Amino acid sequence: MIEMAKREDVNEVLPLLLSAIGSIAYTLTGTNEDDETWQVLSDYYLQENNRISYRNIIVDRRDGVIAGMLIAYLGDEAEQLDKPIKDRLKHLYGEASAAKIVKECQEGDYYLDAVAVDERYRGQGIASNLITAFEERGKSLGCKQLSLIVESYNTRAYSLYSRLGYIADGNITVSDGIYSRMVKK
Repeated sequence: MIEMAKREDVNEVLPLLLSAIGSIAYTLTGTNEDDETWQVLSDYYLQENNRISYRNIIVDRRDGVIAGMLIAYLGDEAEQLDKPIKDRLKHLYGEASAAKIVKECQEGDYYLDAVAVDERYRGQGIASNLITAFEERGKSLGCKQLSLIVESYNTRAYSLYSRLGYIADGNITVSDGIYSRMVKK
């Protein structure tokens, strides 16, 4: 069942989030230590005013567990959602650390930040269902386009997004990685 995440889902969502964002987790938290990264991401998840907040996460619940998750938010709110993350990084590690957080989307976009499916549920169309829910929500919010970024080496994800009607729209560097920006009008 597709629904919005709840605060109490934190321990089921975080492993999926980490699998989706990889090393970006270290950029967002300012640390390379796994335990500290988990704690900081958990804190972000439980807050209501940042990109990783449970309020921006759609989940697919199957057999009483979260089988997949998708983070999405309005491009118009991206800077506001990144502010608590940047403020924390600046306070603890300085301006250079905060400057590593880049805006990944544009004004007017509904942005798919991350999507992941639990290994036990892969191949069942869960990612496609989450993306459909994302697209429907973006349209209902009146967004002019949907956007996402995908690692240049992730041909499987790129193919999925292409099949769903997304087209390439340039590149962006995030956490020292090159990503293809894809959009759908």
